[in-house]
Amino acid sequence: MKQRVRSTTVLVVRREGKVVMAADGQVTLGSEVLKSSAKKLRRLYNERVIAGFAGSTADAFSLFSRFEAKLEQFNGNLPRSVVELAKDWRTDKVLRHLEALLLVADAKDIFIVSGNGDVIEPDDGVASIGSGGTFALSAATALLQSTKLNARQIAEQAMQIAAKICIYTNDKIIYEEISPDQPAAAPVKGAK
Repeated sequence: MKQRVRSTTVLVVRREGKVVMAADGQVTLGSEVLKSSAKKLRRLYNERVIAGFAGSTADAFSLFSRFEAKLEQFNGNLPRSVVELAKDWRTDKVLRHLEALLLVADAKDIFIVSGNGDVIEPDDGVASIGSGGTFALSAATALLQSTKLNARQIAEQAMQIAAKICIYTNDKIIYEEISPDQPAAAPVKGAK
């Protein structure tokens, strides 16, 4: 029987113009924790896009590379980049076997991208992926609706709740933030 690598809770929250993405660090194979401090978030396109992954790490790195190329090709246009990545992911013979999900966000948009060609834009400024994603999403949604906490505080509390409930999620959480007034990083040499 093939053991599945289970890993990850990735959550993104948007409130009052701030976008915060959070991911835990746990990677589990069967009943064993293989790693507790994996980094599952990346800043892309001059630090203006945050991407998180759930699933196979090697597959996710391949997708990050492809996604970053799409962002460069479409000058940071996130909606266009995710649609083009999803098309490639679904139709390319190599890509379609990759087992991962991407959660991506910039100051304006949030998307979940899957290998089935799905591009999902959440309605409420909150989205999640991974084994503990439903726990974090439920907690974040409740906090958005019933508190005045900021995006970072909501992400922190929701991830702590998920870590207490989901055995595939730990409390070694990394956060990345984007603000609409945040200056872009200097362009990377050789970038268009």
